[in-house]
Amino acid sequence: MTPDQTLAGKQVVVAVTGSIAAVEVVKIIHMLRRCGAVVQTVMSRAATEIISPDAVTYASGRPAITRISGLVEHVGYCGDGGSADLLLIAPCTANTISKITCGIDDTPVTTFATTALGSGIPVLVVPAMHHSMYRHPAVRGNLECLRAWGVGVIDPRMEEGKAKIADNETIVLWCERMILGQPLKGKRVLITSGPCREQVDDVRVLTTRSTGLMGRSLALEAFRLGADVTVVHRDIFPCVKNVPSDSAADMRDAVRRCFLMGGGADIYISAAAISDFVPKVYKGKIPSGKKVLLELEPLPKLLDEVIRQWSPLTVAFKLGSAPEKQSRQMLKKGVTAVLMNSKATMGSREGDYKLLSAQGLTKLEGSKDVIARLFWRAIIKIGYNPPPFHSV
Repeated sequence: MTPDQTLAGKQVVVAVTGSIAAVEVVKIIHMLRRCGAVVQTVMSRAATEIISPDAVTYASGRPAITRISGLVEHVGYCGDGGSADLLLIAPCTANTISKITCGIDDTPVTTFATTALGSGIPVLVVPAMHHSMYRHPAVRGNLECLRAWGVGVIDPRMEEGKAKIADNETIVLWCERMILGQPLKGKRVLITSGPCREQVDDVRVLTTRSTGLMGRSLALEAFRLGADVTVVHRDIFPCVKNVPSDSAADMRDAVRRCFLMGGGADIYISAAAISDFVPKVYKGKIPSGKKVLLELEPLPKLLDEVIRQWSPLTVAFKLGSAPEKQSRQMLKKGVTAVLMNSKATMGSREGDYKLLSAQGLTKLEGSKDVIARLFWRAIIKIGYNPPPFHSV
């Protein structure tokens, strides 16, 4: 067991139905077990004709359930007082979706689903089928019915005329979200992440060594904890709303749109290495082989603008020669907390940070995933009464 095991001590029942996407289930099981979960599998007969129960048994380390026996397995795992923390149905066919909605129990998977829904155990459905089947009004209506019952439904990937099963990382993130209690449920989190690039000439840019790894960890952890997460950056993260930006001006415009037209944010995290300067742009390509002087213009601080105009709970990042002194000044200007780091953390998967707030100074160290987990634990502990959202 390691600090990265978000699902340590939790049990996930993985139910497999007769889609060709069942071939992915071994990888999903391995990922869940790496997160610390105990995995029990249950398979429909159609699923056993696509992937061997022996393969699923090997992946989970527990015998796959292919029939309901006198041990009433569905009750032991998903009934009242059952041992399961989540029933994950992946992949879930159109046939199984419709049967679950109608309360039909003619496979081990549908029997587990009825039992879980009746006892209140969280259920997560991952559809996979041909696109024409996914478009069927009854299938779409049944998925909406499941959502209305509180069942989690992960939208499929639309590729090659098929509603393909969601990628494995997305599935595991959703499992974590449904199991971990969602202390950030209903909160809107806006994160700026990664480097900015400022144009020097037609081929060169001015940037930093930031990679966005910390922003990614913070965003995914906020999603796990139930938040509605938006990230402004140059990358694509799973399970969050990705807003593209390249330069500091792009990032400022994107953040303003999020507040003015996107519903705002309860929590704003300035994790991006936003450019402090913008160079005067040379036309064409600067010739090589001789000295060049770059003229840099200072840029306004996006963080100051966010605090002045919208006043969410705000977390800043600070890297510098005297970060603690500068961070305390930032607290006086309205920043809720400052996450201080050194240049050694840029681009590294490990980190050594200090979180400064009115409650004091907390040291955070380890992988950036672990730091993100400790960070959100501290922010939730701080608590806040956000001001009414307003736009200007």
